[in-house]
Amino acid sequence: MARKNPFANLMGQPSSDNAVVHDYTVKGASRSVISTLDELAERADQLLQGEAVVELDPALIDQSFVQDRIEDSREAFETLLAAIRERGQDAPILVRPHPQQAGRYMVVFGHRRLQVMRLLGRKVRAVIKALDDRDHVIAQGQENSARANLSFIEKATFARKLVALNYDSDNATVLAALSIDRATLSKMLSVSQIPQDILAVIGGAKAPGRDRWYEMRQLLEVPKHLERVRNELAMVDLSGLDGDARFAFVYDVLKRKKVAGVYREAKQARWGAADRSVTADMRTDGKSYTLALKSRDAAEFGAYIASQLDALHAAFRKSQRL
Repeated sequence: MARKNPFANLMGQPSSDNAVVHDYTVKGASRSVISTLDELAERADQLLQGEAVVELDPALIDQSFVQDRIEDSREAFETLLAAIRERGQDAPILVRPHPQQAGRYMVVFGHRRLQVMRLLGRKVRAVIKALDDRDHVIAQGQENSARANLSFIEKATFARKLVALNYDSDNATVLAALSIDRATLSKMLSVSQIPQDILAVIGGAKAPGRDRWYEMRQLLEVPKHLERVRNELAMVDLSGLDGDARFAFVYDVLKRKKVAGVYREAKQARWGAADRSVTADMRTDGKSYTLALKSRDAAEFGAYIASQLDALHAAFRKSQRL
């Protein structure tokens, strides 16, 4: 039996079983998982085929009402920007008439192309299609699954948002939008319950898959593990690292080796100058030592310490020989 197309009702394809096709999206998504990215991409392309392409002012187009990407790769965006600047916009984006504001539009997919055209000050090539919210998220989810290289955590976060919209009691819309089965959705929803402050630090890590995220979720359910991670994160600055490195840092904290059946806990101490011009928080886990300076003289005092490291180390070596 041929696979029925959940996009058929979006594309207005004439068919004797359009009603059955529509019902596929609502009732049968859990039984039929789209297996290849090529098929997903083809379905996204079919949404645009045969439709009039118009040029719109990007200022008239608002973002989708549900966000699917946690963070974008700056390198990937710069590559797209350079390509469009050189040869123009090859593929149109898909927009819908804004459901609340006459004369405006809402982007369904093509968010990065829209952002590039805004930056270049050019009109964006677009197809306008009247979609309701449910068909909007199905189109957005399937197109991005095919092309946007969303990470597992981005898909999991997107799934949580769609479930919260409560389009149907059996989550069929979510399954169709992300082209997943119920077992995968269950793990996505579990992973999406990782505390938001931890997810915010890690961001849209690309490399970790479902199993590693799920393991992290289970480890963070233990209160002392969560507390340890939060303490570690409070002492470091991970802003210069990408999402994969930030995930690796948190994962390493959670998987730290045990000593005599107990996790090696970090020792902490604090020092303050008599005039309160600078304070220092000190922390060691036996392998590393962190010194964090605060208050008004922190930068100057830190620079002074750095300039004296050779002399301090020599004094340290001398004290060991005494």
